[in-house]
Parts: sequence; structure tokens; C-alpha cells
Amino acid sequence: MLAPACAILPTWQVDPVGDTGGVDLLDELRTLITRHAAGQRGHSRRLIEGVQVSRVEEPAGPTAGLLRPSVTIVASGIKQTLLNGVAYEYRAGQFLVTSLDLPVIGQALKASPDEPFVVVSIRLDPVEIAPLLLETPARPPQYGGLVVSNATPEVLDPVVRLLRIIDRPEDVRVLVPGIRREILWRLLTGEQGALVRQIGLADGMLAHISEAIRWIRRHHSEPLLVADLAELAGMSPSTFHRHFRAATSMTPIQFQKQIRMQEARILLRTQALTAAEVSYQVGYTSPAHFTRTYYQAFGRTPGEDRTPS
Repeated sequence: MLAPACAILPTWQVDPVGDTGGVDLLDELRTLITRHAAGQRGHSRRLIEGVQVSRVEEPAGPTAGLLRPSVTIVASGIKQTLLNGVAYEYRAGQFLVTSLDLPVIGQALKASPDEPFVVVSIRLDPVEIAPLLLETPARPPQYGGLVVSNATPEVLDPVVRLLRIIDRPEDVRVLVPGIRREILWRLLTGEQGALVRQIGLADGMLAHISEAIRWIRRHHSEPLLVADLAELAGMSPSTFHRHFRAATSMTPIQFQKQIRMQEARILLRTQALTAAEVSYQVGYTSPAHFTRTYYQAFGRTPGEDRTPS
């Protein structure tokens, strides 16, 4: 079950001076995403490398997944994303920035055939961000796995232009790199610029934490020693622990547990394995401990999620 929403930002509105461009852009964004996501029935559709859209017509139960560094802009509806017990709610005219690979639980809270939940997600690639850092003033570092902001017309405009041309291969080849660069520039110079900047720093704290996260994901079934991860990240154990928690909202052990639970759920739903077999595959030595942890994570026992053999 998802936790109550917290730190909810107000819905983005037009500037009081009367500029209606933002509303027009949001309406067009909704129309473009709806067209590109036609027939997906709640599943995401990849349009080009690093860009995908999704359209959901009814609220669904919580779904566990792994978010990658990206910006997700909502054109219609409301979604809640849960990161280690903290809920982030974002709605039409807002966007979610994800700075690291993070295990989350998501749920569309408001979605209907008349007003579906409609989003576009654009990958935030450190390689694309890094060259732009030379053009932006340095900012005090900002750390955090997820942040929600209001989408200004400056952010919406290049995203709309991207979706207008995305089904024309000749335009995509020539124009998309420049539009992607503009989107990144707007993010870097906007409210969350300090966080987006960290994604592009090759020797920044987020880069070191990302390396540790990649190790945990690849070796989630193995015992985890924080001292070894700290050495991999080039930090003392205490500094690494503090920075890891600041970036992900959880400790390394908690992060590993969530990765294990997500992997276990995939195995239970796709493989003809017993709960005990899955528990050993994801690194647990006690099936009883695994079952308790699984229930705490999903509100269901492994047996309830298991595919019949």
C-alpha cells in the first residue's frame, strides 16, 4: 500500500500576467502523447532512443519498478511514486526528475478514459549533460534521488517540438540532437539545475554513488559490505553511507533489499519456482525471513504472486 502523499507541489498554472502559452503547450503535449501512445493499453511506448510515452485510462494497483535517470513530464492525470516510504505526487503541468537508478513503487492516482494519465519520459544522459556544464554557472551541490517541479513554458516548448517531429525519420536525425540539448539546457538553468548538473559531473558525488548502485544491482544476491562499496566509490565508509542516504533516501542495505524484492517478484511471476527457490536465488538463506520481507514490501505473500507451475 502506498504511503500518504507528502510534499505535494501545487498544480502549475499560467503566469498571472495573462500569458496562455503554457496552457496551450500543455494541451498540445497531451494531444501528441495520446497520438503516439495509441493502442498501448497502459504500457509505455519507446519512440526513439531515450524517449518514451505512456497513456493510462484507469487507476491501477501499485507497481514496483526501477527508475533510471530521467525527466518525466505529466500532461494529464496524477501519479504517486514511493521511494523508501516517502511519496512523491506529481500531476498535469509538473515533472519528476530522477537522478539515479532507483527502486520505486508507482501508481496512477487519477486516470480515466476522459482524462487519462499521460506522460512523456526523457532519459538524462550524463554524456549529453557534461558539455553543457561549461556554459552554466556553478551552483551549490544538490542531492536527492527524486524531485518534483512545475513545468514552465521554457521546458514544455522543446518537448512539444520533439514530439511533433518524432515520427519523421529525416527530421529526427537532424533536429532531435539540438532539441534534446535545449531540453537539458532548460533543466540545467531551471529550478532543479543544481541536481541535473550533478548527473553530468563525471567525478561528482552522484557518479560515485551510481557506480555503487550498479554494483549492488549486478551482485544483489551476494553479501554486501559497506566498506567495500565505499572503497569502490572512493570514500570513507562514513562519508559514503551519508552520501548514499542523501542521494537515495535509504541505506545501502535497504537499497539492496528493495532490489532483491523486485527481482524476486519478477522471478515469481515469470518462472515456475517455489518461494523457497526464489529466496535463495535473490540472496536469502532463510525462506521464512524472505517471506516476511516480501510481505512487508508488497502486502502480499510470495505464494500469492507465484505463477502456477
